[in-house]
Amino acid sequence: MCGIVGAIAERNVVEILLEGLRRLEYRGYDSAGVALLNNDGAYNRVRRTGKVQELASAINDQNGVGNVGIAHTRWATHGGVTENNAHPHVSKDRISVVHNGIIENYQDLRTELKAQGYSIDTDTDTETIAHTVHSLLPSTGSLLAAVQGSVKKFHGAYGTVVMDREDPSRLIVARSGSPLVIGLGIGENFIASDQMALLPVTRRFIYLEEGDVAEITRRSVTIYNAAGEQVERDVVESTVSHDAGDKGGYRHYMLKEIYEQPTVVRNALQGRLADNGVVAGIFGEGAEALLANVQHVQIIACGTSYHAGMTARYWLEQYANVSCNVEIASEFRYRKSVVHPNSLLVTISQSGETADTLAALRLAKELGYMSSLTVCNVESSSLVRESDMAFMTRAGAEIGVASTKAFTTQLTAFLMLTLALGEHNGMTGEDKQTIIDGLHTLPSKIEETLSLAKSIEDLAEEFSDKHHSLFLGRGEQYPIAMEGALKLKEISYIHAEAYASGELKHGPLALIDDEMPVIVVAPNNELLEKLKSNVEEVRARGGIMYVFADSNAQFSSDETMRVVAVPHCNDAIAPIVYTLPLQLLSYFVALIKGTDVDQPRNLAKSVTVE
Repeated sequence: MCGIVGAIAERNVVEILLEGLRRLEYRGYDSAGVALLNNDGAYNRVRRTGKVQELASAINDQNGVGNVGIAHTRWATHGGVTENNAHPHVSKDRISVVHNGIIENYQDLRTELKAQGYSIDTDTDTETIAHTVHSLLPSTGSLLAAVQGSVKKFHGAYGTVVMDREDPSRLIVARSGSPLVIGLGIGENFIASDQMALLPVTRRFIYLEEGDVAEITRRSVTIYNAAGEQVERDVVESTVSHDAGDKGGYRHYMLKEIYEQPTVVRNALQGRLADNGVVAGIFGEGAEALLANVQHVQIIACGTSYHAGMTARYWLEQYANVSCNVEIASEFRYRKSVVHPNSLLVTISQSGETADTLAALRLAKELGYMSSLTVCNVESSSLVRESDMAFMTRAGAEIGVASTKAFTTQLTAFLMLTLALGEHNGMTGEDKQTIIDGLHTLPSKIEETLSLAKSIEDLAEEFSDKHHSLFLGRGEQYPIAMEGALKLKEISYIHAEAYASGELKHGPLALIDDEMPVIVVAPNNELLEKLKSNVEEVRARGGIMYVFADSNAQFSSDETMRVVAVPHCNDAIAPIVYTLPLQLLSYFVALIKGTDVDQPRNLAKSVTVE
């Protein structure tokens, strides 16, 4: 959510800033802006609503140049999508600021600043950062001290970069709750909200910790912790090889990432799964001894990751004999909860920076959980750094806002966690072998399922004029139905809801008619006959069904039901396999409706605000 890029160098930094913003477009935004400063004091600020390309054209028209600059893509939280609300924001034609996060006490700050004679010209909370820094400059004597004094006044989350028009020799950055990374160059340095933005100019990074304030010049980086003490942070050499501009010949990133799933699942399993179980050490040093004492698992996540956690609950209780609760992070952090004895907290996040999930982890540490594990895709993220243990999904950079390969690798990770916990909780030899065999065959089963794309594309034509849909699943397929409904509404804007099939008779049947397509996931398991009864309930009320069924499940198409035969697989991996056709369905429906598949309206890839 939102993107920040900053640079200080001898050379013109305009293209560095713009390319950085382009590489962060996948995160979601509605406006973009840049502020540029030359060594001679020349200053230029350009902002535009819409895409980064519109900003780039405007800068080119103005022949914008600068040795120092800050840039931003905004996802509106306070104030509408207007050029005036776009970042950077300025105070007294001197202090320029870009900011990710939310300043919760901005209304109180506005009142205070107005009393000091400052004019409030935007609807944003960010403007108060610029004015607060400016107001402290006379008494503190330096930009660094002014920022350090300002952050003490802020309540909420911020990742911010501050530039002083009267001092082109430095940038000041501050981080609390919203990630920032410093990129190290030779005679030049950079700042961004995501290392992806800076990969064209550096591979050496410093990740700021909570409460850090840093002063960045061309030749130095000086970091101070929340107490104002100068500290050293590790320099990390990035090995990320992904090029965010490469769709690999696919029309959209989402489609590319759907087809990458056999490869990334193989990567997730490589070196971690043996013929007799999981390899020791895959959850971190000392994890085996810790996992041996786990009696309960509490999973915390948001969105698609929450659906992964819900699926994991079925596995952990069915196979590993470990009780499990799953909760949305934004709910968990704001209610009183009871911590079970010997309870492991598991957080899930593609980015590792999801604000509610990160806050839940910090709360859990205070509540007394025995340990914490994160399932994450970004090794340098806050969740990974702050958790006791981490399992990296190895999905690679996921650019499409609607998550696909991150989800299937999260599920793969949870099957391995199920194996690890089951070792100490009486998992049967049969169940253990079912999971091991299933995981070994999973990449090839995904490849087989992707071969259904053409028939699913044909089926999607029938959704082009629909406005509502219903997804049904039983058991561990219920969260998969929820994920399918989420994908459809995310990128096609069709209202979609998911229900456990047994709940149909308790209300949702009232919605059934020939304008409400019903999508059913039907693996050949012990719940199949129950599911068939639910299908008949829909049929009896004139519903039109689209059934993704095991090739052995004995469903057949007729005038009220379209059946797509899914390759047979064992029960353990069925939730992962049945995810694929639902992803393809949502993609092809969105394609037919002409929506923005990779950057759907109103959404952001990494949600770093509440």
